[in-house]
Amino acid sequence: MPDMQNEDEKLMLLADINQIIHTPARLMVLTYLYVVESADYVFLMRLTGLTWGNLFTHLTKLEKAGYIEIEKTFKGKKPNTVIHLSDQGRNAFKEYKTSMKQVLDDLPD
Repeated sequence: MPDMQNEDEKLMLLADINQIIHTPARLMVLTYLYVVESADYVFLMRLTGLTWGNLFTHLTKLEKAGYIEIEKTFKGKKPNTVIHLSDQGRNAFKEYKTSMKQVLDDLPD
């Protein structure tokens, strides 16, 4: 018979998953930024399929958490918004990956 206390501890790992990152839209954004240096707003909008407003809301939450840095510049006369993954965001994403691997690896076959 399985040890219920041990099983409960494993389930608690899932409950402790970083919810800022775990949201699908924010997970898509951070996953992409994890492998590239930066991305502009329009590219992220097309990549994620989010609307302008929805993407803005998710980026604001990530910025408030310190996970991304938003740089607003101009290309000629056109505004250009570039998003970078911060060091704090990179570390949080690495911890998220480790936690998710552990939770998934602990599941029975």
